Amino acid sequence: MNWTALDSWIVLAGVLSAVCCALPGTFLVLRRMSLMGDAISHAVLPGLAAAFLLTGSRASLPMFIGAALVGLLTALFTQALARHGAVEESAAMGVVFTSLFALGLLMVVRAADTVDLDPSCVLYGALELTPLDTVRLGALRVPRVVPVLGGVLAVNVLVLALFYKEFKVSSFDPELATTLGYPAAFLHYLLMTLVAITAVACFESVGSILVIAMLVVPGATALLLADRLYAVLAIALLAAVASAVLGHVAAIVVPGWWGLDDTSTSGMMTVVGGLLFLGALVFSPRHGMLSRWYRRSVLALRILEEDVLGLLYRLEEWRADQEGSAALLRRALPARRWMRWLAVVRLRRRGAVHWQGAALRLLEPGRHAARSLIRSHRLWELYLYRHIAIPADHVHASAERLEHVTGAALRHELTETLASARRDPQGREIPDES
Repeated sequence: MNWTALDSWIVLAGVLSAVCCALPGTFLVLRRMSLMGDAISHAVLPGLAAAFLLTGSRASLPMFIGAALVGLLTALFTQALARHGAVEESAAMGVVFTSLFALGLLMVVRAADTVDLDPSCVLYGALELTPLDTVRLGALRVPRVVPVLGGVLAVNVLVLALFYKEFKVSSFDPELATTLGYPAAFLHYLLMTLVAITAVACFESVGSILVIAMLVVPGATALLLADRLYAVLAIALLAAVASAVLGHVAAIVVPGWWGLDDTSTSGMMTVVGGLLFLGALVFSPRHGMLSRWYRRSVLALRILEEDVLGLLYRLEEWRADQEGSAALLRRALPARRWMRWLAVVRLRRRGAVHWQGAALRLLEPGRHAARSLIRSHRLWELYLYRHIAIPADHVHASAERLEHVTGAALRHELTETLASARRDPQGREIPDES
C-alpha cells in the first residue's frame, strides 16, 4: 500500500463527514426517527438544486440555506400529513421525501447544463477528489471540504452541548420533556435543521445515498454496546472514525485481492460501518446475539435442572419405582438429549443427585432445592385458583412457569396471602419451607 499526503486528506475528509453525521444521527436513532434522516438527506436535494439554479455556483451559504429550508419543510410536511391527513408517519415520510427527491433530481438534470453540477456526485459523492479542490487556510492550502465540514462539526458540537440535557430528556421521554416545559417542537426542528445542514455538507464527499448510512449506522452500533447517552455518543464517534479510516484503507487494499486497482472510498466506508454494526450485533456483551443466546441457554439449562429435581421429588412422593427414571426423564422433559445429559451432569457435580443402578435419586441438597420448587409450584396453583379464578385443572401450566422465578421472599408473601394453606387445588400436600 502506497500512502501519500492525498490519502491523508481523503481520510480526514471522511472522518469529518462521518463524525458530522454521527452526532445528530445518534439522536435520530434514539428518537426512533432513522427514516427521517433518510427523508431529509434525500429531500434537501431540491434546496441544493435551487441554490445552484439561483446563484450559478456551489457557494456554501446558499446551499446551506436551501438545505435547511427544505429539511424543515420535510419535517413540517411529514407531521402535517401524519396529523391532519390520517396517514401513518412512516408512510408520510415516504410520500414527502420521494416526491421532493424526484423533484430535486429533475432540477439537477435541468441545472446540469448551465452550472457545474454533477448528478453522480450528488448521489454517490467524490471523496477521492476532495484534495484537488483547495483553499488557503493561513499559510496552508487545504481541501475546501475540510474547513466546511469542520465548521459544520463545530456547529453540531456547540448546539448539542448547549441543549444536551434537553435533547437527552426529549429523546428518551418526550412526555416528561413536555411536562418539564422543554420546547419540544423547537428541539425537534433544531435537530432537523442540523441533519439537513450536515447532509448537504456531506453531499460532495459521500453523496446523498451514503450519507444515510453515516447518519444511522454509528448510532445504531453504539446503542448495541452501551446504555448511557454519553457512552453511546462516544462509541458512535469512535465507530464513525473507524469506518472512515478503515474504509479508505480497505478501498486501497481489498480490490488488489481480486486484481483491481481500487474502489469507492465512501462506499467502502459504509461497508466497514456495516461490518462494525454486524460485529456489535453478534458480539455485544449485553445486546449481542451470542450473549443473548448464552443467557437463554443458561436459563433453559437452569430450568431443566429444576424440572429434573421436581420430577424426582414427585416420584418420591408417589413412592414410584425409580428404576426407569432415565426413560421417564426422556418422556417427561421435552428437551434435547444433550441438554438433559448436561443437566444431570451438573446436578451430580453439585451433589444434588446420584445414580443408584439404573435409577437417578435425590441427595439431600437436591431434595432441599426440589422441596422449595414444589412448594412454589403448589402455592401458585392455589393462588391462581383462589384469587384469579382459574379452574383447578388449568393452573398447572402457569404455575410451572412461575415456579422458576419465585424466590424465598415471594414464597413467604404467597404463604401469608394464602393463610398458610396446606394443600393445593388438587388436594396434594404443599411441602413445608425447608
